[in-house]
Amino acid sequence: QVQLVESGGGLVQAGGSLRLSCVASGTGFSIKAMGWFRQAPGKQRELVAAFTRDGDTNYADSVKGRFTISSDNAKNTVYLQMNSLKPEDTAVYYCNADLRTVRPFATANYWGQGTQVTVSA
Repeated sequence: QVQLVESGGGLVQAGGSLRLSCVASGTGFSIKAMGWFRQAPGKQRELVAAFTRDGDTNYADSVKGRFTISSDNAKNTVYLQMNSLKPEDTAVYYCNADLRTVRPFATANYWGQGTQVTVSA
């Protein structure tokens, strides 16, 4: 069974940094796209940063210049380095990926369980 597992959330003061990790685990799959979303209380889930199927990188305007998405393809892992954190970055961060599986032969969208990031003022 394929799943996404996030780690690295926590509590940090404004101006601090955190790095999130997401591992796609299981067998018989390939990664087509992968990235990070977040959802703050009372707000809709929004894209933070992602590698697209075309190999491009997208960032939300609110995090450009502060957050960096990277990957280790050999480890099926994507990272989100978050610098200069602000209280408004407080949210549950979710890993998201389009994965193509062998059995069944299909491409589907997967979500991780989420990891809390809290930035204090």
